[in-house]
Amino acid sequence: MDRYAVIGNPIKQSLSPVIHTAFAQQTGQQLEYGKLFAEVDGFKDVVDAFFAAGAKGLNITAPFKLDAFEYADTLSERARTAGAVNTLALQGDGRLLGDNTDGPGLVSDIRNHLGWSIKGKKLLVLGAGGATRGTLLPLLKEQPALLHIANRTAAKAEQLADDFSAHGSLTASGLEDIPAGFDLIINASAAGLSGERPQIAEVVVGQGGCAYDMVYGAEPTPFMRWAADLGAQTADGLGMLVGQAAEAFYLWRGVRPQVEPVLEMLRGELRKKLAATAK
Repeated sequence: MDRYAVIGNPIKQSLSPVIHTAFAQQTGQQLEYGKLFAEVDGFKDVVDAFFAAGAKGLNITAPFKLDAFEYADTLSERARTAGAVNTLALQGDGRLLGDNTDGPGLVSDIRNHLGWSIKGKKLLVLGAGGATRGTLLPLLKEQPALLHIANRTAAKAEQLADDFSAHGSLTASGLEDIPAGFDLIINASAAGLSGERPQIAEVVVGQGGCAYDMVYGAEPTPFMRWAADLGAQTADGLGMLVGQAAEAFYLWRGVRPQVEPVLEMLRGELRKKLAATAK
């Protein structure tokens, strides 16, 4: 049976085995999917052994996406522009393709699941780290009217905008200098990971705007609550997680699974955990 896994440090919290097992059952694919732990400096040895044992593919989570970028034999365009790899796929010629499915997962969730428009809209991305870098090319391919990157350190946002200038028109600033009135705001900042929200002005949220937080949980994030109070539609990043997994599954198996049933299953599990902790 074909073997796949996700590698990370830590890795216990990963939902990837649940997601990919559900995809396999849904599509009638025979496969095994597990978790791999590696020490911070041990990525290569663990992955060498995994593929030497006949594995077909691997998902990569923190802190190894740069290690996977270096490890891959060949890169997709989106992985090359992102400078990071979250999926390795064994090819027929024995080479390992490195891909980055984070951006497609995000775009698919926003456009197909939430039904929000990106094309022709004013788009703001908060943060200038790896999460932003991994999603810029797919977002630009949706042809927004404007894509503005804002970061606590303005120079990092400006550098990122310059790096991607060949793929579309981007502007950049610090958090205190963001223009007003965006149709869609995506929070990819480190603030979300620590349970905080980026400190941005209320005028940034446009009339009838949408706000998307890449992190997820059983309850709305601080960023989502703030945006909702300003009248925005909001969503968290659980759909992005399932969407990027679906893209990886398609890359490996040539079959595109349905995201919605798996997303609803995970959302239900989060609600159960929340109810259990409230008792």
